[in-house]
Parts: sequence; structure tokens; C-alpha cells
Amino acid sequence: MSGRLTTAAVAALLLTGLVPGAAHAGTTVAAGTTATAAASAACYALAGSVTAGGDHPSLLVNSTSPPTARVIRSYPDIYPDGQVRLSGTIANDPDITGTGGLYWGNVVIGSTMYASAYYLTEDDQVDRSKVYLTRVGGGWGDTTFFDTTRYWKYPDPPAYNMQYSLRSNGTITRWEDRPGTAWGNKQTATGFAAVKTMALISQTATYDTFLANTRGGALYTIRIPRTSPLKPVVKKVRDSTWQGFEAFVIEKCGVYGTLVLGIDKDTQSGYLYAVGHANGTATVIQGLGKVPWKFADPVYFRHVLRPGDEPMLFGE
Repeated sequence: MSGRLTTAAVAALLLTGLVPGAAHAGTTVAAGTTATAAASAACYALAGSVTAGGDHPSLLVNSTSPPTARVIRSYPDIYPDGQVRLSGTIANDPDITGTGGLYWGNVVIGSTMYASAYYLTEDDQVDRSKVYLTRVGGGWGDTTFFDTTRYWKYPDPPAYNMQYSLRSNGTITRWEDRPGTAWGNKQTATGFAAVKTMALISQTATYDTFLANTRGGALYTIRIPRTSPLKPVVKKVRDSTWQGFEAFVIEKCGVYGTLVLGIDKDTQSGYLYAVGHANGTATVIQGLGKVPWKFADPVYFRHVLRPGDEPMLFGE
């Protein structure tokens, strides 16, 4: 599989949800490094957002002491003003033949999910002739979270491509995307009505794991084995103080560590944490401080770069 895709090839992959994406994990740190030491090695999180005006900026948050933040790119008028309600992970491939790159992922507008994609020109401007919103389906009005996960050892094809959602009634749903079969093998698990938001923290050959907070303030990991039927394994990480966050952006930091950006939309604040390999209440969490940025956008998501370049998340 080549590292460069033609525009036609990418368009075909978009329809099945199989365009690959992987995160840039920052500096690699030796196994066994503590969460605090790993974070000090200049790891970072890339927080994308959708503004009220439909723009698509990317905020680079560095784990310096104190944390720093700056917008590294912003593309205007990608979506209709004020209409995007949720966004999953958005991926970027800068090496699409004949273009300046591609951004793609799924968004929810109202109660409808769309596959979103837009291309850049070679001078880093949005190619307005190639901005797409392709309807996936309705019934997403009560969805409070969704994302796409991939287990992919580049340059091999993705081994697993999963879609996850959380509904307001506490139902977690998983679908599988495979070549020729998009959104197949739907499975559900109930009992998660207390969860406020969640974010992917691990993607392995045998399971995906999410970090989740509750409205009561607890913090949990939710491991979802790839076996059928869907049977999540829940572990409490902390008892309290985590209720303020409406969004998490998570990035790998070192071999076993994780960088977690918690976003409190009510106060428009963000806080950065270095988290050791999750192990229930024994998990090491080090607060790195408040991020000097006003988190005023209505939608935040994880932004991943350079498909296949970096290891997958392994926070639990």
C-alpha cells in the first residue's frame, strides 16, 4: 500500500469509512517512564474544533511547564454557521496526489451524520470545488459522543475499523467497517447513562478503551473487547472532581503514558494532565496546569496527522 493515494482512491475509501488515520505521538520515551517525566519530554495534543462560524482550526497544546497553546492552522467556512453539533476524530493526509492534502472525518448536524471531507490546494488554501458533506444516516439526535477507531499497522491495510457512539439513554453502540461493508455488525451495551463524555485512550488488536467521566465527577476506563457480543469492562480511576469536562482530547506520550486535555465549556477552560498506563485507582495522574487559551468553540475533537506515521494509542 503506497503512502500516497489518488483523489479517486480516497473518495472510494471515504464512503466506507476506511480512510486510515493515526496520531502523531510526540517524543518517544523509554518504557517505564513515569507520567510526569514523559510529559516533560515535550509531548503534545492536537485539539481540533468547529467554531460557531463553521471554521476548522487546530490548536497545538504542548506539555511544557506551564502548558502552552497556539493555533497552527485554521481553514474558514468548512461547515454551515452554528450547525455542527458533534465531531469525531478528524484526520489529515498531506500526501494526496494532485492536491495540497485532505481532511476527513464524521460530523453530526442536527440529527444527521455526515462524512465530511475537504481538499486543499497546493498553496494551502481550501479547494472550494472539493468540500463534501455526504449523508451517512439519520437518528443521531440523542447522540452525546461518537468516534472512529482504527487498529492499523501501516503499510498493511487497517485490521480493524470501528465506529462507536454513546446515546443520552446510556447505550454504547459499536459498528464494524470492513471493505465492502460499512457500519455492519451493530452491537450495543446499556448502563452508561451517568457518562458525560468519553474519548479513546487505547486501540489494540484485541480491544479499544475509552476514558470517561460521569456527571457525578468520577473517572473510569471502559475497555471494549473486539469479541462478540459487546461486553465492556469498566474500571474506576478516580472517585471525584472530573465532572466539569465536556470534552477530552487524548494523545499518546511515550510508550505507556498519555496526555489528556480536559475541556470545560462552561468556563471556556482547558486543563492538561499526564496520565500513566491506566490501572484502575492505581493510575498515576499528574496535573500539568491550566492551558492559557480560551476554549470558546462549541465542538472539539481529536485531530490526527500523517496516517501510519506514529504508534497507536496505548493508555490502558
